[in-house]
Amino acid sequence: QVQLVESGGGLVQPGGSLRLSCAASGIIFRIYTVAWYRQGPGKQRELVAKITSGGSTNYADSVKGRFTISRDNAKNTLYLEMNSLKPEDTAVYFCNAQRPDRPSLSAWGQGTQVTVSS
Repeated sequence: QVQLVESGGGLVQPGGSLRLSCAASGIIFRIYTVAWYRQGPGKQRELVAKITSGGSTNYADSVKGRFTISRDNAKNTLYLEMNSLKPEDTAVYFCNAQRPDRPSLSAWGQGTQVTVSS
């Protein structure tokens, strides 16, 4: 059974930092493309950052230079380092894992709340 469990969310002041983690089980993590999405209040879910099995990354323009996505295949864990946080980064952040050769095989975590406020 595939399971993705996010952690690391919380309340942070503008300009602060947080690191999110996503622990995966039930999949061959190293072959999956994994990503972070977010959904802000009243907004659609959007891609934040993605990393392939080969380590290639891409980011939403709104987070480039502030967020860093990484993965540790030995620990089956995905990370998102978030710096210089802004109130508009407030959202529920979700982890996603997708088989690149079988896109229908996709799993989501339950989400972790990030609130940026003074």
